[in-house]
Amino acid sequence: MSRSPSATPAPKRHASTPKLGVRNTWQRTAVVEALRDIDKFVSARQIHDALEERGERVGLTTVYRTLQSLAQVEAVDVLQNKDGESLYRHCLTEHHHHHLMCTQCGRSEEIEGGPVERWAQLVAQRYGYELVGHDAEVFGVCRACQEARAKKS
Repeated sequence: MSRSPSATPAPKRHASTPKLGVRNTWQRTAVVEALRDIDKFVSARQIHDALEERGERVGLTTVYRTLQSLAQVEAVDVLQNKDGESLYRHCLTEHHHHHLMCTQCGRSEEIEGGPVERWAQLVAQRYGYELVGHDAEVFGVCRACQEARAKKS
């Protein structure tokens, strides 16, 4: 994850926010628009492919750099899949949250983390730590993928 550790996370700057603290180029705009149109966590290569399908000529290296800069200003959420690949998603909420992600299709849900927040604080206290941050993502198989799997059986 690329969330910066802090006890009270700073508000996110969304990819739709014009001033991201970085130079705004047509390539950056194209990447941001592609992210807005994709409603799941996707890899840089998948974003690059989506741009190619739209006729947008943005190099894969530029896509990677753009995603990294968007992640640094917390304009996108980032998580790692089971293979360690970074996946990106434009999120609509500014408050601290976690994700439930389908390992089959990539669909994701933003989830509130009340119990996770309390658990993280308890664990830190138990071991004499001051909690400065945490990351918690939940992976599973969504209902649609479960139903598709059942039909194949």
